[in-house]
Amino acid sequence: MTSTLDPRTIRSVEQAKAIVQQRGLRHVKVGITDMDGVIRGKYMSWEKFFSALDKGFGFCDVVVGWDSNDQLYENVGVQYTGWQTGYPDAPVRILPETCRDVYGENGMLFFLAEFDHQAKAICPRGLLNRVVEKAEDMGFYALSAFEYEFFLFNETPESVREKGYRNLQHFTPGMFGYSLLRSSVHAQMYEDFLDMCQQMNFPLEGLHTETGPGVLEGALAVDTAMNAADKAVLFKTFTKVWAQRNQMMATFMAKCSNQYPGQSGHIHISLRDPKNTPVFFEPHAKYCMSPLQQQFVAGQQRYMPELTAMFAQTVNAYSRMVPGFWAPTHATWGVENRTTALRVIPGSEQSQRVEYRVGSADANPYIALAAALGSGLMGIEQGLKLEEPVTGNAYEQQFPAQMAFPTNLESAAHALQGSAVAEALFGKEFVEHYAATRIWEAQEYRKHVTDWEMKRYFEII
Repeated sequence: MTSTLDPRTIRSVEQAKAIVQQRGLRHVKVGITDMDGVIRGKYMSWEKFFSALDKGFGFCDVVVGWDSNDQLYENVGVQYTGWQTGYPDAPVRILPETCRDVYGENGMLFFLAEFDHQAKAICPRGLLNRVVEKAEDMGFYALSAFEYEFFLFNETPESVREKGYRNLQHFTPGMFGYSLLRSSVHAQMYEDFLDMCQQMNFPLEGLHTETGPGVLEGALAVDTAMNAADKAVLFKTFTKVWAQRNQMMATFMAKCSNQYPGQSGHIHISLRDPKNTPVFFEPHAKYCMSPLQQQFVAGQQRYMPELTAMFAQTVNAYSRMVPGFWAPTHATWGVENRTTALRVIPGSEQSQRVEYRVGSADANPYIALAAALGSGLMGIEQGLKLEEPVTGNAYEQQFPAQMAFPTNLESAAHALQGSAVAEALFGKEFVEHYAATRIWEAQEYRKHVTDWEMKRYFEII
């Protein structure tokens, strides 16, 4: 008697084929992320899927050559793909270990994929793979967990367009963080959402209301770095799917209102050695920080400003990074301090970690984690010395100019272009391609006149 295969146990090509056969599926879903972290995917027949598992398959490389609105990157120095190459198929490999049930689709399976060969140099998942391999070469493996804030609206894709994205109805009214009332009144909805996350193998350790009408925060369970990023990508996509199926919309925009705090994408990180021993914890040290954790945090702090475009990747992300709205403005660190960019969390051997608080919810998880992890590894490699932590309210304190984050996306992209550390960590091909895509995004924004400008200048100036 053949036992029923569980998607969580799939690790090999043979197992991936077996679960598809066992379920009698005629098609499966596959997907790959673009530069903005949007999953681009399709249905694939089981015959084609089996062939792709064995030999790989081709996916049009336009998905790394256009923006989130399907506009081609042009005149910004993108070299890898474009009209000059004819947008050919790039080799892609399917990842059996990412097998998942698709919530509410009657046994349908989903698999992530990543670009291979030359395209791997600019593939976001390939980028994180290289940083994870660097950690392994240094004798470490990383554990990570993402936390996301997102707003829910009683709207549909049609209604938001009809309203011009103005005067949208929030799922719940008022400022009511950590509300037991809200989660109890809407308990069935919360339970359905938690079930979806559990079934699709990105379980939540916590879910609660945040400050703002209809805003929630979901804390994903800790996992290895690559698994954590995979789960983060899937969580963001299928949160939106779940919301729309329930006649709502979820947004992970960094800042969707001037009245409320922005939405963060915090990343928790710790390191272990090959024997699974945590290396950040030292019981008798100050703040229980081992020398390795001190160097790791020093690297994160040192290189944050020049890597900002990797964790604040949209024009909108810079509207979030203002004083007093729970987002840092300088590359600072503190101990259990939520006004700093890095929050060291002292604890037990198992829980000692650092929280990378500067990232926004709209960032590509693979790219943001690559920046957070890679910069920390560089701190260890270079033996950087950690300065004293910030105490009290970081927003009210003065810091050297070099600790300030760029104030807009184009400045951040140029800083990344000029970063020797970025090139050493992530490769010249990735840095050039990604920075060019961010310059494109900034230039697209400059083509448009905002409501603020109309109200400010139309009559008076």
